[in-house]
Amino acid sequence: METIVVFTRTRIVLAMSNLEKPKKSRYITRLRNYFFTGLVICAPLAITVYLTWSLIEWVDGWVKPYLPDLYNPDSYLPFTIPGFGVLVALFIITNVGFLTANLIGRSIVSYGESVLARMPVVRNIYSALKQIFETVFREDSESFQSVVLVEYPRKGLWALAFVATDTLGEVQSNLDESAGKTVSVFLPTTPNPTSGFLLFVPAVDVLPLEMSVEEAAKLVISAGLVAPEFGEARDRALAKREEGAHKANQKDIETA
Repeated sequence: METIVVFTRTRIVLAMSNLEKPKKSRYITRLRNYFFTGLVICAPLAITVYLTWSLIEWVDGWVKPYLPDLYNPDSYLPFTIPGFGVLVALFIITNVGFLTANLIGRSIVSYGESVLARMPVVRNIYSALKQIFETVFREDSESFQSVVLVEYPRKGLWALAFVATDTLGEVQSNLDESAGKTVSVFLPTTPNPTSGFLLFVPAVDVLPLEMSVEEAAKLVISAGLVAPEFGEARDRALAKREEGAHKANQKDIETA
């Protein structure tokens, strides 16, 4: 009789231990899910704050040393004001643009560019950077406004690329017979889209996409993990086309 009682108690203890294991496993799984959920929320926020703060400190480090002590709050306050250099830089850049818009400002800029044009190395750097900035910030510019697929690095493999512009100049003249009309595309690398390759691709071999440049950049940075919704991209593409057609009609009306 005692043997039966001991055996029954042993089975009860084993059953209770088997019940405790799933509970512990579920508890650990729940904690792990909570951790990864918090990580998904906190990591992008922390990285964004860090990059923004680093940019503000970088601009402040460039601008504040050149400010007179009278206008620099760090010289008479017991604490520093982050972002003050950014505000000063924005103010100076805006005023330079305002002064350049009149005749006297354009004359000064033209004189400065003529001086730079006499410097052997500096003139090449300045002219290239100026052309890039004028192309990117031009109001009617279509550069980097569309995303395409190109076959790279071989047939059968496809890569995302940003359309820069239609190929012009000597490059296009040499490609007319062999490739016909080509487009200049920038093919970014993963996960750093700031580096990549400049490719001249025949226009017939380019497969246009409806996603925006920002969505394509997210896709490249995430190595394909963050894909935009196709329906939303299509609606934005249609709205963008309608806006472009409206602007074209307005230009035709103004020209007429």
